[in-house]
Amino acid sequence: MALDPYTDGVRRLMSAAYPDVGGVVTDAVDARRRHERARFPRGPNVGEVRDIVIPGTPDVPARVYRPKEAGANPPVVVYLHGGGFVLCDLDSHDGICRILADGTPAIVVSVDYRRAPEHPYPAAVDDAFAAVRWVHAVGAAALGGDPDRIAVAGDSAGGNLATVCCLRARDTGGPPIRFQLLVYPVTDCLADWSDDPDGQLMTSRHMRWYVEQYLSDRAHGEQAYASPLRAESLAGLPPAFVLTVEHDPLRAEGEAYAARLAAEGVPVRTHRVSGLFHGAFGLGAVLPAARRCEELACDALRAALTEPHDSTDPEEGQMSQPRRAGR
Repeated sequence: MALDPYTDGVRRLMSAAYPDVGGVVTDAVDARRRHERARFPRGPNVGEVRDIVIPGTPDVPARVYRPKEAGANPPVVVYLHGGGFVLCDLDSHDGICRILADGTPAIVVSVDYRRAPEHPYPAAVDDAFAAVRWVHAVGAAALGGDPDRIAVAGDSAGGNLATVCCLRARDTGGPPIRFQLLVYPVTDCLADWSDDPDGQLMTSRHMRWYVEQYLSDRAHGEQAYASPLRAESLAGLPPAFVLTVEHDPLRAEGEAYAARLAAEGVPVRTHRVSGLFHGAFGLGAVLPAARRCEELACDALRAALTEPHDSTDPEEGQMSQPRRAGR
């Protein structure tokens, strides 16, 4: 369905501020400088926000969000921001992390992983996984959270990193991850992004440029930790919720990934929101359809992390076609 006039107006305003990467803008530093001028909804007030450093080689900066009503030993969500592996940071996704902390409720650890092209694949993967391991081994308890109730979450490129952390955890014997929330994730760095439906904020040209920055060697795109859709097996991954939106060059690969998860026995639900564009997650303060995305994400995390561990959804593992939500 086409964007309604109000939603399209918001998209046009965002497009005017978004750097035309791969077109007018070809330098990553210039792209970041332009993107940093954008303003994002602040999100709700939470109990505490503080910056930390996760020790490692190298150290990984992060930001911790504690909800007002955390209770005893709340779950912990490791959040990995989007931005094509090149743009965005802790500040750009501050509002999203507040929404998830408040709406789950959970402690959220937002990870400031290294970005391409200065740090190409697999630097972001290594940082993301180091953060997940630290949260399980040290961070959750140190922050007053439950190390046995950890989820990974991310949007776009961050969705890629979130599910790749699950792959690495499976392949290396841990840490245990309870759940993965994937918001319009990148799942195939070698996809054919040739179709640009009307109403998009991010285009196929943008995606091709992002991948050129991320992969120092295009052949790396065949690897599972770059393109999880190309993994030999997805069996044994944590339960997942995959959220897609209609006007998005990543929609097909996100839904294909959900279908593969289901086919290989991973409990998964997927939901496509109609009449919405890539990049709208976190804009619920101005877009009703985006608010629905936030509600779905928080509901999925809450069900996975705060309800009994053996609770089941009757649709889990039975996904065939994405459910669609309108405005």
